[in-house]
Amino acid sequence: MPNGGWLDGALNVVAGVEVLRRVAAEGTPPVTVRLVNWADEEGARFGRSLFGSSAAAGSMADQEELRSRTDANGVALPDALREHGVELDSASDARAGLEGAAAYRELHIEQGPVLESMDLPLGVVLGTFGVERHQITFRGQAAHAGSTPMDKRRDALAGAARLELEIREIAKRTGEGAVCTMGGVVTKPGIVTSVVETAECLLDQRHLDAAQLASMLDDATSASQRFAQEEELEVEWERIWSIEPILFDEGLIELAADSIMEVGGTSHRLPSGPLHDAAEGARAGIPTVMLFVQSLRGLSHTKLEDTKEEHLELSVQALDRLAAKTIARIAAP
Repeated sequence: MPNGGWLDGALNVVAGVEVLRRVAAEGTPPVTVRLVNWADEEGARFGRSLFGSSAAAGSMADQEELRSRTDANGVALPDALREHGVELDSASDARAGLEGAAAYRELHIEQGPVLESMDLPLGVVLGTFGVERHQITFRGQAAHAGSTPMDKRRDALAGAARLELEIREIAKRTGEGAVCTMGGVVTKPGIVTSVVETAECLLDQRHLDAAQLASMLDDATSASQRFAQEEELEVEWERIWSIEPILFDEGLIELAADSIMEVGGTSHRLPSGPLHDAAEGARAGIPTVMLFVQSLRGLSHTKLEDTKEEHLELSVQALDRLAAKTIARIAAP
């Protein structure tokens, strides 16, 4: 994540090391305990989130699409993987690492304002939002900025701008935590003396309910077609990536809530808008749960990302309690 913070992702790895130290100090555990540092959860470079965990979970079925993806500098994803000793066609061999997995636990900063607004340090995650991620291209006609009357223009950016405003209304109408984001717009020819001929937009839509997510996508598609017609443009949609809403294991949610109560006194249950590797673990049929720790000002994906030290300590303690409870449940006859 360019200009990202110090806790996103890293917290769980460091906390997991502390849990392993405690487990090892007590002798050989009754079940195998592993710490995983997944590759490229974010997908910031190539637009494909959860790369490592989807390979291990067996849900990576889009190799042909991945083969064609490039970053902002034109580097192809398979070439970037090869630089690190990984071949795209063999990435799914990682599935062997999850064979026999009985539970998956993950600790993460909330990356939002809910826990802070409630003055709570910790929360239990009910599941992760489903995601629809698309590239939308509006095509118009380049023309001289000085000699082309306003009513004669086929300005591709007009279509993109109207869609950006409309997705906010779509999220508002849908409610229940719905979010829509226009994460990037690239215009061509991209000079101040020309009407925009092509505007390429990146759209991200998220919701915890699959039907609502599908409705949001339909609304955005219809709106883009309406704006294209009104602005005398053409519009094309290309799916970059999608994942259905994922609900976590009810039994582990209860263990997580108990763990938080033991260290913090109060627990709260909330969905996750951001996507996490835990979603792929759950998709693979592994009982899964997540813990959230409060994010100051709700900020993440920025160097301003931060969490109080005392809350970080509580989060590691809660993860450790959850690990102990989970191990005991798995080992019970």
